[in-house]
Amino acid sequence: MIAGLDPFFFGEIGDYMVLRYSPVILALILAAPVLATTTKPPRVVASIAPLHSLVAGIMQDVAEPELLIKGGTSPHSHNLRPSQMRALSRARVIFWVGERMEWFLRRPLSQPSTGQKIIAVANLPGLLLLPARHGGIWENHSHSENTAKTHKDIDNHIWLDPENAKIIAQEIAITLSKIDPDRAAVYQENTIHLIARLNDLHLEIMDATAATKKPYLVFHDAYQYFEQRYQLKAIGSVTVSPDRKPGARRLQEIQQKLRDAEAHCIFSEPQFPASQLNMLTEDGKYYSGELDPIGIDIPPGPDMYFILMRRLASSFVACLNQRH
Repeated sequence: MIAGLDPFFFGEIGDYMVLRYSPVILALILAAPVLATTTKPPRVVASIAPLHSLVAGIMQDVAEPELLIKGGTSPHSHNLRPSQMRALSRARVIFWVGERMEWFLRRPLSQPSTGQKIIAVANLPGLLLLPARHGGIWENHSHSENTAKTHKDIDNHIWLDPENAKIIAQEIAITLSKIDPDRAAVYQENTIHLIARLNDLHLEIMDATAATKKPYLVFHDAYQYFEQRYQLKAIGSVTVSPDRKPGARRLQEIQQKLRDAEAHCIFSEPQFPASQLNMLTEDGKYYSGELDPIGIDIPPGPDMYFILMRRLASSFVACLNQRH
């Protein structure tokens, strides 16, 4: 059980952890009227769209959180505008992944204003944390090796595992309930609904990807959490840093790895030029697809996270299930 949210407790269905409510507490929450209040909801900012979606789900029927990074901007290469700085300064609560993901926020968030709450969700207890894979082409890890030992070592694309999303959602509810206790019942009821949706999403993706086990290459190493949760078979990436163009020697290494692993697909990303992959796909040996870890063209809101995850599953299945 996560401390601070007493009504919640965990149960198990097989190996799958699910969030449950005490029947008595559930009845009380659902029966309780929402108290009229003259206080304004807190201003809340979330850094990236998948995280914003989870916050929006918890804040439904209360207020809309503000999304900091909009459109096709990558969090790896973003520069804050004056309007974004003002949004940060006005916020009562700021949710971000952490400095290894949104490095540009490290300095602005290093000195919070009085009463401001800043949550780096990558630091939450209970998350599955996987090590950052270095070098682009990586070798297989045993399960015991797939746990990061320090936060400096972790792969920060943590939202691409629905189990991590559940933990993040609970922390959002805890934080908002403490800051805005008049609306705590709404936040907690929204959490019940969101956790149920995440459980259903996990089972849906697990079923959809069950037969999708062919090897593939990705443009940059953003999908490790999705891969581990659904047992997909990535063989490497073109680059660890999406802003760094691979050289000729690097491309030769990748081509050899593709041949050795009998790769089926190569996946690009919409944020970065596909020209960097043309040399690898031009001979027609490999199918090509597109993956997007942050959902650059998905409208922000409570459904955004679910659309993002379903698109990822569909993209993997569509490319990897093609036959030569």
